[in-house]
Amino acid sequence: MLQSLGYIGVCTARPDAWADFATGLLGMQVADAADSGFSLRADDRAGRLFVERGAHDRVSAMGWEVADGDALARLAARLSDAGHAVIPGTRLEAEQRRVADLILALDPAGNRLEFFHGATTAASHFVPGRAISGFRTGALGLGHVVLTVRSLDAVLPFYTDLLGFRLSDYALRPFKAFFFHLNSRHHSFAAIETGEDGFHHLMVELDSLDDVGQGYDLAQQEEGRIGVTLGRHTNDLMTSFYVRTPSNFMVEMGWGGRSIDPATWQPFECDCGPSLWGHERTWLDDAGRAEARKLRLYAAAAGRRAPDFVRGAD
Repeated sequence: MLQSLGYIGVCTARPDAWADFATGLLGMQVADAADSGFSLRADDRAGRLFVERGAHDRVSAMGWEVADGDALARLAARLSDAGHAVIPGTRLEAEQRRVADLILALDPAGNRLEFFHGATTAASHFVPGRAISGFRTGALGLGHVVLTVRSLDAVLPFYTDLLGFRLSDYALRPFKAFFFHLNSRHHSFAAIETGEDGFHHLMVELDSLDDVGQGYDLAQQEEGRIGVTLGRHTNDLMTSFYVRTPSNFMVEMGWGGRSIDPATWQPFECDCGPSLWGHERTWLDDAGRAEARKLRLYAAAAGRRAPDFVRGAD
C-alpha cells in the first residue's frame, strides 16, 4: 500500500544551523524560507525535509507516500478499523507539506506518521548546496529512516500487518535490528531495540562515492560531527558514514546501496553484524562497540566480501 518514504519533518530551535548543515554538508537546497522555517530539496520535489522553528529539537513527522486519493482512503479505513486514531490533514497542512492531501496517525511508540499523495514538483531544477552529483531518490523515495524502540514486539506488527512493510533481513548482535522494504531500495524503514523510543537516523543516498568521501572530509573539520565512521554495511552493502545533525539525531550519507526484487527477496540474518568493515559507532557503549569490532573481524577472517558495485536499475 505504501510506496516510499516521501519526506520527514524536523522541529528545531536552531534553524540557521540546520540551513548551514543541510546545504554545506548534505548538499541540499533551501527553498520557501520564512520566519517559521523552510523546506529542503534533494531532487525535483518541492520539499523532502521540512524544517520548522520550535522550542525543542526533534523529528516531528515521517511522511509516507501512497499512490492516490483512493489508496489514502483505504489506508485510513484500515488504520481506523484496527483501532488507531486517524486525523485528516487540513488544507494548510497539505500546503505546508507541498502535497495534495494527507492523513495523520501515531505508531505504537508515539511517532507521528503522515500519509500523503500528490507531491508537488518544484517549478525549477534542483540546485545542490555544494558540488555533488545529486541524490538517488525517484520511485525509491527520500531514503530510509531508523527508529530506536523499547520493544520491537510492541512496534513492528503495526508496520508489517497494517502498513505492509516486508522484512528484508535482521541482526541480533551487537543489537537487535530489523530492516523492511517497500520497493527495490533494500530498506525504507528499520527499528533497533535499545530500550528507549526515539529517532535514530535518516539515510540519504548520493549518486557518487566521491560525494560521500568529500562529505566525510567536510564532516571531520567539525569536532563531534561524525557519529559513525566510514564503513560498509552487510545487508544493503551501502558505503556510508553518519553525521550528527543540529537536532542531534543522525543522517547517514551513503552510496552504492543494493537494489532488490521485492517479489523474490528472501530475508536472512546478518550473522556477522551490521557492517563488513568500519562504522565505529560512538552511540554504542563500550561493550557494544567491542562486540561490533569482534563481529567485523569475524567477517574479515571468514572472507566476507561484497561486489564493488551492487546497485541495479531502479
